[in-house]
Amino acid sequence: MGTNKTLNGGSNPSVKPPKKRWSKDDTELFLLSLPTLLWFLIFAYMPMFGVIIAFKVYKLAPGGHGFLYNLFSSEWAGFKNFRYFFTSNAFSMLLRNTILYNIAFIIISASVAVGGALMLSSMRNKRGSKIYQTMMFLPYFMSWVVVSYFVYALLTPERGYVNGIITALGGERIMWYQEKKYWPFILIFLNTWKGMGYGMVLYLASITGIDPSLYEAAVMDGATKKQQARHITLPAIKPVFIMMLILDCGKIFNSDFGLFYQVTGRTPSSLYTTVSTFDTYIYNAIQSSAPIGQTAAASFFQAICSCGTILFANWVVSKLDNENRII
Repeated sequence: MGTNKTLNGGSNPSVKPPKKRWSKDDTELFLLSLPTLLWFLIFAYMPMFGVIIAFKVYKLAPGGHGFLYNLFSSEWAGFKNFRYFFTSNAFSMLLRNTILYNIAFIIISASVAVGGALMLSSMRNKRGSKIYQTMMFLPYFMSWVVVSYFVYALLTPERGYVNGIITALGGERIMWYQEKKYWPFILIFLNTWKGMGYGMVLYLASITGIDPSLYEAAVMDGATKKQQARHITLPAIKPVFIMMLILDCGKIFNSDFGLFYQVTGRTPSSLYTTVSTFDTYIYNAIQSSAPIGQTAAASFFQAICSCGTILFANWVVSKLDNENRII
């Protein structure tokens, strides 16, 4: 009976599947991916060796030795550098600013990108849609250094355009770079304005891949534009939305250095408690006389938390919708 089952198409567990040989296509794909592999190896994985500094009291040894000699000859500090960072007065403020800003960025940017993509895809004038899409995508290519000059031209107390309008209407000048209550709204607006074009392009690419016959059938059934977007468009872009959400969760302990440092005028003391994040703190610590081990500990803490949040977000998605998880 077992022989007949095997002859009739049944599977024999003792027979191993044939091994796949290395083909010419595999060689071509490997050569194409080789530059990317080398880039990640040189600039992403090899620098990870420097994580040891976070557990060392790094000091320069006498005699003019190189970095590796100084690193290995330095004393082990254990978790003292991390303890100093966690118990510092700035830690709670940095943690609050970094997380809250990123949560606001994720929610508002995703909503604006999805809403903009839905509006552009519903436009009948496709040429006008391309023009609007290009105009919204251009700010993404601008450097934060350039944006900071535009912001300074608008908000400078003496000759800023915004203060000029306020005084023309009978109001008083606002010292924008000394009033910290305005900057959460300014930073959220600038982040949304600069990144909404990139997000819309991603969602528009998903929308253009939807089968047009679905919309034709919905129109024949009397569905409105709102109903089409709810029952056809949004479910189609759901995988891309979840993927972007997971990736954004991996950045929740990081911040855009150019936005928080350049635009604010190098985090002046008047705005320090409002616009400071982990990235600006690490940069200022490097510029100061703070021990490099403590600075490395702060950066290592960021990396661990970012890895943990993206894995946690992926785990939550796997429990709610296993098909759309990344890992």
